[in-house]
Amino acid sequence: MTFARPAEDKGGRSVAKMAEAQIRAFMGTGSKTGKLATVRADGSPHVTPIWFAFDPDTGDAVFMTWHSSLKAKNMQRDPRVSICVDDETFPFAWARIDGTVTFSDDNLVYWSTMTCRRYVGDEQAAEFGARNGVEGELVVRVTPTRMVGEAGVAE
Repeated sequence: MTFARPAEDKGGRSVAKMAEAQIRAFMGTGSKTGKLATVRADGSPHVTPIWFAFDPDTGDAVFMTWHSSLKAKNMQRDPRVSICVDDETFPFAWARIDGTVTFSDDNLVYWSTMTCRRYVGDEQAAEFGARNGVEGELVVRVTPTRMVGEAGVAE
């Protein structure tokens, strides 16, 4: 994958800044686990791993969470979140989506299956989708307000 818009970082080296389409492609390829950052009631950060997918119709990042989880409570109180993923192989890359969330309990099995598919494969997606798309789960949509990413970090 190649990236446009080279930019100079603070160390004087050149890094490839990703455009929005490149960020979606990078974040949506393979089984990269997202790291979701939410805001706790005391204002401190809470970071937890998530499985997620992109809605091809809206471009929103979509994931599932249990309605009473800490991340659900944090997001219900403060809808601002960040999702970050990285490629841990040389020359390294990362991307982050900042956005706001909305919740739904519609299409639980559909979104659970779509999310699970990229992590467990086509053969097990329906099984995991049915197991995880149950009453009490919430479909969480992250509508991006900012997207940033860099490729070739170590080059």
